[in-house]
Amino acid sequence: MTVQDSGKVALITGASRGIGYGIAEAFVARGDRVVITGRGEDALKEAVEKLGADRAVGIAGKAHDEAHQAAAVERAMESFGRVDYLVNNAGTNPVFGPMAELDLNVARKVYETNVISALGFAQRTWKAWQRENGGAIVNIASVAGVSASPFIGAYGMSKAAMVNLTLQLAHEFAPVVRVNAIAPAVVKTKFAEALYEGREAEAAAAYPLGRLGVPQDIGGAAAFLTSGQSEWVTGQTLVVDGGIFLNAGVA
Repeated sequence: MTVQDSGKVALITGASRGIGYGIAEAFVARGDRVVITGRGEDALKEAVEKLGADRAVGIAGKAHDEAHQAAAVERAMESFGRVDYLVNNAGTNPVFGPMAELDLNVARKVYETNVISALGFAQRTWKAWQRENGGAIVNIASVAGVSASPFIGAYGMSKAAMVNLTLQLAHEFAPVVRVNAIAPAVVKTKFAEALYEGREAEAAAAYPLGRLGVPQDIGGAAAFLTSGQSEWVTGQTLVVDGGIFLNAGVA
């Protein structure tokens, strides 16, 4: 089936695989064109081939690198002439352990990659297209950012900052650009596999919906938040968690 071109363009960071790729896939399926970023040239090339070289462009680099941020936005404008949607998905979680033992240099790296890079991309897409033409931004946060998250505290702290960044940008960019966040629970990706590898059935049993998330779950949520169906939604964090928060406080 041929998909009608929507005329819209999305820049999605950290999208060569996992949640970012799932979002890119959802956007392409509805007729958008996408510019995807990631650290690995080979993974990006493979992702572009799967999405369709006529629908997708890849640009490799590290999310916190300001030169890469500039290059990604420039590539979108050069290739497609617009950037309607920005999805800040790139992130890192290189440490597992108690906050009392957290290496502060690692904490700085997590914050730089997960939060400052998102602000940098938002500033650039705003100036390049969205300020004059409108659009939407979706920040990928986490349930770790809206609750205590034992042993991944640095990650949770950064995702809490993403939630607040969403509020700040939603206020400042209104009424022309809507800004929302998605807070997933555990989604089956390489990034999160340490949380369920070898014990998926046990991990999934804690979820009222009986399974862990998959990238397509987040892709659907991101598609909604960048669609006409959410035109009166901004500054919100949509928790996509399979119902896991329903268990809060239950012994």
